Amino acid sequence: MRFFEDVSPGTKLEPLTVRPTPTQLFRFSAATWNAHRIHYDVRYAEHEGYPGVLVQSHLHGCFLLRAALGWAGPGARLRRFGWRNRGIAVPGDTLTCTGVVTGCRVDASGAGLVECALEEHNADGVLCAPGTALLELPRRSPEGDGEDVRR
Repeated sequence: MRFFEDVSPGTKLEPLTVRPTPTQLFRFSAATWNAHRIHYDVRYAEHEGYPGVLVQSHLHGCFLLRAALGWAGPGARLRRFGWRNRGIAVPGDTLTCTGVVTGCRVDASGAGLVECALEEHNADGVLCAPGTALLELPRRSPEGDGEDVRR
């Protein structure tokens, strides 16, 4: 488990690398009721000028969120998350999500809050999606026994 006291501004998140597949895109469209054909119909996407079907904007966000929460661990709570789509990705692209802690603070309730800047790049280094996450990490007890002090 990752504790608030163990991170500081500048701490890097472990990178997450994903390679979306056509099946993943089709399933994500189905699960989110996204009927736009650019996400599952190759001929239509190419007719629209794209190199193939496109990774959905919300799937980019899911990849970033997976990186942040995976780094934070099972004791973390997501307080806030946001991202913007800047570049496209297609099935088979290697997408790498990275992040860095930009701030740490304790709020009025005593919760340890960690702000992270996130980025998803393709294999060519093109920024596909920048984002931010505010995570609440468990705090160590004053006795230093590693117990979570949240109620």
